[in-house]
Amino acid sequence: MRPDDGRVLLDGHDDVAAVRRSFALVDTPGIAEPFPVMTLGRIVREELAFAGRRPSRAHVTTVLDELGMREYADTHVQRVPTDVRVRLLVELALLRDGVTGLVLTSPERHGGAVADWFAVVRDVARRGVTVVVVTSKAAAATVETLLDTVGSDAGTHPDTDSDSAAGTEGRATDAAAAAPDTTPTEGPDDATRTDGGEPRLPSDPEAPATVPTEAPA
Repeated sequence: MRPDDGRVLLDGHDDVAAVRRSFALVDTPGIAEPFPVMTLGRIVREELAFAGRRPSRAHVTTVLDELGMREYADTHVQRVPTDVRVRLLVELALLRDGVTGLVLTSPERHGGAVADWFAVVRDVARRGVTVVVVTSKAAAATVETLLDTVGSDAGTHPDTDSDSAAGTEGRATDAAAAAPDTTPTEGPDDATRTDGGEPRLPSDPEAPATVPTEAPA
Protein backbone atom coordinates (compact mmCIF):
# COMPACT_ATOMS: atom_id res chain seq x y z
CA MET A 1 0.00 0.00 0.00
CA ARG A 2 1.39 3.36 -1.03
CA PRO A 3 -0.14 6.79 -0.37
CA ASP A 4 -1.26 8.81 -3.39
CA ASP A 5 0.33 11.86 -1.83
CA GLY A 6 2.78 12.61 0.98
CA ARG A 7 4.91 10.19 2.99
CA VAL A 8 4.37 7.68 5.76
CA LEU A 9 6.97 8.13 8.50
CA LEU A 10 7.64 5.82 11.42
CA ASP A 11 9.18 7.62 14.39
CA GLY A 12 10.17 10.37 11.98
CA HIS A 13 11.92 8.05 9.54
CA ASP A 14 10.96 7.17 5.98
CA ASP A 15 11.50 3.43 6.29
CA VAL A 16 9.13 1.35 4.18
CA ALA A 17 10.41 -1.95 5.56
CA ALA A 18 9.87 -0.82 9.14
CA VAL A 19 6.34 0.33 8.34
CA ARG A 20 5.61 -3.08 6.83
CA ARG A 21 6.83 -4.81 9.97
CA SER A 22 4.94 -2.50 12.31
CA PHE A 23 1.53 -2.47 10.60
CA ALA A 24 -0.85 -5.32 9.89
CA LEU A 25 -3.68 -5.36 7.38
CA VAL A 26 -6.94 -6.39 8.99
CA ASP A 27 -9.78 -7.95 6.99
CA THR A 28 -8.52 -6.58 3.68
CA PRO A 29 -10.60 -8.14 0.86
CA GLY A 30 -8.61 -10.53 -1.31
CA ILE A 31 -5.47 -10.08 0.78
CA ALA A 32 -6.02 -10.63 4.48
CA GLU A 33 -9.60 -11.70 5.07
CA PRO A 34 -10.68 -15.10 6.39
CA PHE A 35 -12.76 -17.41 4.23
CA PRO A 36 -16.44 -16.76 5.02
CA VAL A 37 -17.05 -20.36 6.11
CA MET A 38 -14.12 -20.56 8.53
CA THR A 39 -15.20 -20.90 12.14
CA LEU A 40 -13.78 -18.59 14.76
CA GLY A 41 -12.13 -21.56 16.43
CA ARG A 42 -10.36 -22.55 13.23
CA ILE A 43 -9.21 -18.98 12.59
CA VAL A 44 -7.67 -18.81 16.05
CA ARG A 45 -6.10 -22.26 15.71
CA GLU A 46 -4.44 -21.49 12.37
CA GLU A 47 -3.12 -18.16 13.52
CA LEU A 48 -1.74 -19.59 16.75
CA ALA A 49 0.30 -21.93 14.59
CA PHE A 50 1.28 -19.07 12.29
CA ALA A 51 2.49 -17.08 15.30
CA GLY A 52 4.64 -19.97 16.48
CA ARG A 53 2.40 -20.76 19.45
CA ARG A 54 0.81 -24.04 20.42
CA PRO A 55 -2.44 -24.37 18.44
CA SER A 56 -3.97 -26.73 20.97
CA ARG A 57 -7.68 -26.86 21.68
CA ALA A 58 -7.03 -25.51 25.17
CA HIS A 59 -5.15 -22.50 23.83
CA VAL A 60 -7.88 -21.79 21.27
CA THR A 61 -10.48 -21.93 24.03
CA THR A 62 -8.41 -19.59 26.19
CA VAL A 63 -8.19 -16.99 23.43
CA LEU A 64 -11.92 -17.13 22.75
CA ASP A 65 -12.74 -17.03 26.46
CA GLU A 66 -10.63 -13.95 27.09
CA LEU A 67 -12.30 -12.20 24.17
CA GLY A 68 -15.75 -13.24 25.37
CA MET A 69 -16.34 -15.22 22.17
CA ARG A 70 -16.43 -18.84 23.24
CA GLU A 71 -20.07 -19.15 22.19
CA TYR A 72 -18.99 -18.37 18.61
CA ALA A 73 -16.23 -21.01 18.48
CA ASP A 74 -18.08 -23.16 15.94
CA THR A 75 -19.76 -20.28 14.10
CA HIS A 76 -18.71 -19.29 10.59
CA VAL A 77 -17.09 -15.87 10.62
CA GLN A 78 -19.59 -14.62 8.03
CA ARG A 79 -22.38 -15.25 10.54
CA VAL A 80 -21.08 -13.32 13.55
CA PRO A 81 -21.92 -9.67 14.26
CA THR A 82 -19.56 -7.20 12.59
CA ASP A 83 -18.14 -5.90 15.87
CA VAL A 84 -17.33 -9.47 16.97
CA ARG A 85 -15.55 -10.10 13.67
CA VAL A 86 -13.59 -6.86 13.88
CA ARG A 87 -12.60 -7.40 17.50
CA LEU A 88 -11.40 -10.94 16.83
CA LEU A 89 -9.34 -10.06 13.76
CA VAL A 90 -7.88 -6.94 15.38
CA GLU A 91 -6.84 -8.80 18.51
CA LEU A 92 -5.34 -11.63 16.50
CA ALA A 93 -3.30 -9.19 14.45
CA LEU A 94 -1.89 -7.52 17.54
CA LEU A 95 -0.16 -10.64 18.83
CA ARG A 96 2.39 -10.51 16.03
CA ASP A 97 5.77 -9.40 17.31
CA GLY A 98 6.47 -5.76 16.57
CA VAL A 99 2.98 -4.83 15.35
CA THR A 100 2.01 -1.41 16.71
CA GLY A 101 -0.43 -0.29 14.03
CA LEU A 102 -3.40 -1.65 12.12
CA VAL A 103 -5.10 -0.89 8.81
CA LEU A 104 -8.73 -1.96 9.15
CA THR A 105 -10.40 -2.27 5.76
CA SER A 106 -14.09 -1.67 5.04
CA PRO A 107 -15.66 -3.02 8.24
CA GLU A 108 -18.96 -1.53 7.14
CA ARG A 109 -19.24 -4.05 4.31
CA HIS A 110 -20.34 -6.68 6.82
CA GLY A 111 -23.32 -4.62 7.95
CA GLY A 112 -24.30 -3.61 11.45
CA ALA A 113 -24.09 -0.26 13.17
CA VAL A 114 -20.96 1.83 12.63
CA ALA A 115 -20.93 2.69 16.33
CA ASP A 116 -20.50 -0.98 17.23
CA TRP A 117 -17.30 -1.63 15.28
CA PHE A 118 -16.03 1.88 16.01
CA ALA A 119 -16.15 0.99 19.70
CA VAL A 120 -13.57 -1.71 18.96
CA VAL A 121 -11.36 0.80 17.12
CA ARG A 122 -11.71 3.25 20.00
CA ASP A 123 -10.76 0.67 22.62
CA VAL A 124 -7.70 -0.46 20.67
CA ALA A 125 -6.54 3.12 20.09
CA ARG A 126 -6.79 3.77 23.82
CA ARG A 127 -4.22 1.02 24.30
CA GLY A 128 -1.70 3.01 22.26
CA VAL A 129 -2.19 1.23 18.93
CA THR A 130 -2.30 3.33 15.77
CA VAL A 131 -5.46 2.50 13.83
CA VAL A 132 -6.14 3.52 10.23
CA VAL A 133 -9.65 2.80 8.99
CA VAL A 134 -10.37 2.61 5.26
CA THR A 135 -14.12 2.89 4.96
CA SER A 136 -16.97 4.47 3.00
CA LYS A 137 -17.75 8.16 3.12
CA ALA A 138 -21.07 7.45 4.78
CA ALA A 139 -19.44 5.40 7.55
CA ALA A 140 -16.67 7.98 7.90
CA ALA A 141 -19.27 10.69 8.46
CA THR A 142 -20.70 8.67 11.34
CA VAL A 143 -17.22 8.08 12.76
CA GLU A 144 -16.65 11.85 12.75
CA THR A 145 -19.58 12.25 15.13
CA LEU A 146 -18.15 9.57 17.43
CA LEU A 147 -14.60 10.86 17.76
CA ASP A 148 -15.48 12.94 20.81
CA THR A 149 -16.27 9.72 22.67
CA VAL A 150 -12.66 8.58 22.48
CA GLY A 151 -11.64 10.40 25.65
CA SER A 152 -15.00 10.86 27.32
CA ASP A 153 -15.97 7.35 28.40
CA ALA A 154 -15.12 6.16 31.88
CA GLY A 155 -13.42 3.13 30.39
CA THR A 156 -10.46 5.05 28.96
CA HIS A 157 -7.30 3.03 29.46
CA PRO A 158 -5.21 4.64 32.23
CA ASP A 159 -1.94 4.16 30.36
CA THR A 160 -3.12 5.83 27.16
CA ASP A 161 -3.36 9.57 26.60
CA SER A 162 -6.86 10.26 25.31
CA ASP A 163 -5.79 13.23 23.19
CA SER A 164 -3.24 11.03 21.47
CA ALA A 165 -5.85 8.36 20.83
CA ALA A 166 -8.22 10.91 19.39
CA GLY A 167 -5.53 12.13 17.03
CA THR A 168 -4.85 8.59 15.92
CA GLU A 169 -8.47 7.94 15.07
CA GLY A 170 -8.79 11.33 13.45
CA ARG A 171 -6.16 10.26 10.95
CA ALA A 172 -8.08 7.06 10.43
CA THR A 173 -11.17 9.07 9.55
CA ASP A 174 -9.21 11.14 7.05
CA ALA A 175 -8.27 7.92 5.29
CA ALA A 176 -11.85 6.76 5.41
CA ALA A 177 -13.18 9.90 3.78
CA ALA A 178 -11.19 9.18 0.66
CA ALA A 179 -12.64 5.72 0.25
CA PRO A 180 -15.39 4.79 -2.23
CA ASP A 181 -18.91 5.65 -1.14
CA THR A 182 -20.74 2.44 -0.29
CA THR A 183 -23.49 2.41 2.30
CA PRO A 184 -24.44 -1.08 3.50
CA THR A 185 -26.40 -0.72 6.71
CA GLU A 186 -27.63 -4.22 7.47
CA GLY A 187 -25.82 -7.49 7.87
CA PRO A 188 -26.95 -11.06 7.21
CA ASP A 189 -30.19 -12.04 8.90
CA ASP A 190 -28.38 -14.48 11.11
CA ALA A 191 -25.67 -12.06 12.21
CA THR A 192 -27.20 -11.47 15.59
CA ARG A 193 -25.73 -11.41 19.05
CA THR A 194 -26.95 -14.06 21.43
CA ASP A 195 -25.59 -12.84 24.73
CA GLY A 196 -26.91 -9.28 24.57
CA GLY A 197 -23.54 -7.83 25.52
CA GLU A 198 -20.35 -6.57 23.96
CA PRO A 199 -17.34 -8.89 23.75
CA ARG A 200 -14.68 -7.57 26.10
CA LEU A 201 -11.03 -6.88 25.43
CA PRO A 202 -8.23 -8.46 27.46
CA SER A 203 -7.63 -6.47 30.62
CA ASP A 204 -3.86 -6.47 30.19
CA PRO A 205 -2.77 -4.57 27.06
CA GLU A 206 0.79 -5.78 27.52
CA ALA A 207 -0.22 -9.40 27.16
CA PRO A 208 -3.44 -9.68 25.15
CA ALA A 209 -4.72 -13.15 24.46
CA THR A 210 -4.53 -12.66 20.74
CA VAL A 211 -2.79 -13.97 17.67
CA PRO A 212 -1.99 -12.36 14.29
CA THR A 213 -4.53 -13.11 11.63
CA GLU A 214 -3.69 -10.53 9.01
CA ALA A 215 -0.80 -9.91 6.66
CA PRO A 216 1.55 -6.98 7.39
CA ALA A 217 0.91 -3.77 5.48
